[in-house]
Amino acid sequence: MSNQKKRIFQIEAFKNRVVVDPKYAEKTWKILEHAIHEIYNHNASGLSFEELYRNAYNMVLHKFGEKLYSGLVTTMTAHLKEISKSIEAAQGDLFLEELNRKWNDHNKALQMIRDILMYMDRTYIPNTHKTPVHELGLSLWRDIIIHSGKIQSRLLSTLLELVHRERTGEVIDRGLMRNIVKMLMDLGSSVYQEDFEKPFLEVSAEFYRRESQKFIECYDCGDYLKKAEIRLNEEIERVTHYLDAKSEGKITNVVEKEMIANHMMRLVHMENSGLVNMLLNDKHGDLGRMYNLFRRVPNGLAMIRDVMTSHLRETGKQLVTDAERLKDPVEYVQRLLDEKEKYDGIISLAFSNDKTFQNALNSSFEYFINLNSRSPEFISLFVDDKLRKGLKGVSEEDVEIILDKVMMIFCYLQEKDVFEKYYKQHLAKRLLSGKTVSDDAERSLIVKLKTACGYQYTSKLEGMFTDMKTSQDTMQGFCSSHPELTDGPTLVVQVLTTGSWPTQPSITCHLPFEMSALCEKFRSYYLGIHTGRRLSWQTNMGTAD
Repeated sequence: MSNQKKRIFQIEAFKNRVVVDPKYAEKTWKILEHAIHEIYNHNASGLSFEELYRNAYNMVLHKFGEKLYSGLVTTMTAHLKEISKSIEAAQGDLFLEELNRKWNDHNKALQMIRDILMYMDRTYIPNTHKTPVHELGLSLWRDIIIHSGKIQSRLLSTLLELVHRERTGEVIDRGLMRNIVKMLMDLGSSVYQEDFEKPFLEVSAEFYRRESQKFIECYDCGDYLKKAEIRLNEEIERVTHYLDAKSEGKITNVVEKEMIANHMMRLVHMENSGLVNMLLNDKHGDLGRMYNLFRRVPNGLAMIRDVMTSHLRETGKQLVTDAERLKDPVEYVQRLLDEKEKYDGIISLAFSNDKTFQNALNSSFEYFINLNSRSPEFISLFVDDKLRKGLKGVSEEDVEIILDKVMMIFCYLQEKDVFEKYYKQHLAKRLLSGKTVSDDAERSLIVKLKTACGYQYTSKLEGMFTDMKTSQDTMQGFCSSHPELTDGPTLVVQVLTTGSWPTQPSITCHLPFEMSALCEKFRSYYLGIHTGRRLSWQTNMGTAD
């Protein structure tokens, strides 16, 4: 017989000798059972984990995995029943502390037991589809401790009572709460949800239902919203301190429904403090709070937007149809600009520059500005007033700001051609009388009109400026060619292109001989340098000293 065959025979013989020993499994299990007892009794320091691991390894290797597993279940169950009695006996605030302490002990014991039975965890358990050691320990804890008839309801009521006490201003042990809640989460999401979260949400809904009813009777809209905001932030904070992060959306939905959604209509229309009052008094803080709270509930922002739109249209209608205000076009437009600036500020500072609110603002202004057919004329008169005298001494940046504001109002006009008709008349008077405060401001506004309405809209306006420049050059040439005229009457001629300037009925004017002679000299000079043109004197558009 070869040496290799001898070795195989000896190993098989050894295995057979071990397996056939009827007391082997019992003795080995007793060693392991004693170790588990010692672990639960906090006497593990004297144990040899290497030896214990080897014993468990050999039991599994020699087909005693079932005895090892069932023995583990029985031993752990017995210990957990004793632990359950200890927890049940704890009184008052000590109940959660004892539960937490025993849970920590159980987890430490479970870790050591799992290390000893690692080989069983890796081989026997997967092959027999049994529950792994750690999960087994959690399941037994859940069934024997948490779902104990004397512990389950007491645990829930204790947790809910602590939450209630915290909501009413008491300080609780958040660290202990976090540990207990984490224990429920470790036992499985269904344990956390069914044993705590679901009843927690139901109790919270009832709490906020009653509180919101009390608040709405006692506080005005602004103060109520502050209370709701505080409560919402408290619940978010509570989640971060000791609840599952997934609970945040659920508990905030409860607060939003009970404190906001169920009272939206009453809050918005609350007398002397609702939305309209906030708009009238520029209460940006309260408006921002309402926006941020209402955006969390279905149709919340739509309600704010609709009420704002209705109020804005009504006040705007009064503004543009008030007979007293129509007597002063400049004041009329200034009121429109002030109103626009006011609501732009509200949307920017309180409504997060919400595009839907900006659209509502634009549609409202377009609605009521066009109720008054004289709005285009009044806007042109406002510009005329500013460019004649109102912008004198104003910095270039401030001029641009004022012109931009005018353009915002202009864009709401449906009859932009009517504005262009009046604007052309007013611009002509300013240019011909030389009473514009700033050519740069005049040109800047035309550029803005061109950007808004296109080249065709401003082509005649630009032509007017071209004529003024050409006329200056023409007069210089005329004076240079007639140096003898320096001692007599002076003549300044503006040559205006027909079609670019507003037409006015020509009135016959009999000029003195001296002026008629000058006019004739200018005609001869002008027609001498421009062929095919005809001059028609518009004395009614000029001035004389």
